[in-house]
Amino acid sequence: MNVAILDDYLHLSQEVADWSPVAARASVTVIDRHFPTIDAAAEALADYEILCTLRERLAFPRELIERLPRLRYLCVTGKRYDTVDIDAAREQGVVVSNTPVTGAGAGAVVELTWGLILALARNIAAEDRMMRSGGWQHFAGTTLRGKTLGVVGLGGLGTGVAAIGKAFGMRVIAWSPNLTRERAEAAGVELAEKQELFRLSDVVTLHLALAEATWQSVGAVELEAMKPTAFLVNTARAGLVDDESLLRALKTKKIAGAGLDVYAVEPLAADHELRTLDNVVLTPHLGYFTREMLGAYYSYAIENILSFLDGAPLRVVSAHD
Repeated sequence: MNVAILDDYLHLSQEVADWSPVAARASVTVIDRHFPTIDAAAEALADYEILCTLRERLAFPRELIERLPRLRYLCVTGKRYDTVDIDAAREQGVVVSNTPVTGAGAGAVVELTWGLILALARNIAAEDRMMRSGGWQHFAGTTLRGKTLGVVGLGGLGTGVAAIGKAFGMRVIAWSPNLTRERAEAAGVELAEKQELFRLSDVVTLHLALAEATWQSVGAVELEAMKPTAFLVNTARAGLVDDESLLRALKTKKIAGAGLDVYAVEPLAADHELRTLDNVVLTPHLGYFTREMLGAYYSYAIENILSFLDGAPLRVVSAHD
């Protein structure tokens, strides 16, 4: 059996987890480059029976799955598998498993979200650049205490972000398509209407799952409603935001700035316009990317792969008929 660990740019899979039990039973290859096209992926992965993804870095649409005739098992790290065509996998006899989002790294996305919020509020990235070029104190920051935090999506991550907002002394309001007053009160936050949240918030942070109902939940109308002093933070999914409307709002200073960790196409193009804006803090999809979180993902992946080799796959989300 040939096993490929995909999109592991830094070879961290080999540092944070013990792959020796898999290597004793199969040939393991770490692939440290991203495939920009389906053709490139199909050519490079044609000889592998087992593939292990790193979250959604490589999608598996029908067109790719049907061009991998040797593929028998696909292990997706993380609980979501939206980027895998499950029907195509089933038809091709490919077993697909996922991994839990638990362990020591479970708070990673919440922590990064607050890193971006603080970087925006206190101009940390810009001041760092100024210091390195010989400058000193170019911007006055924003105090968060007493301000309003708008949480869009009050699941586990949104609730975690809200709790820290309260610890900072912020008023926390929340909205999602299905959020009830009871759930909001249980989390210790106020339920708001969607437009009310965007109008009142000094910081809006997105934590919705991406689905048809949430696609481009933040567009021109929502951005127009925001205060000119407000920040938008997205560590969830790029598809929650209308890219063109966000670019326009940032370039015209309709909002004060944005902290972004997710992008419509990843890696973000070197010449993308976002890279030129001085009111944006950009991170390269680091939300889950801690040694602790990766260790948890890969440890579960190893367990999954070994169970497949034993003929009794674990955490199967779609087995062949």
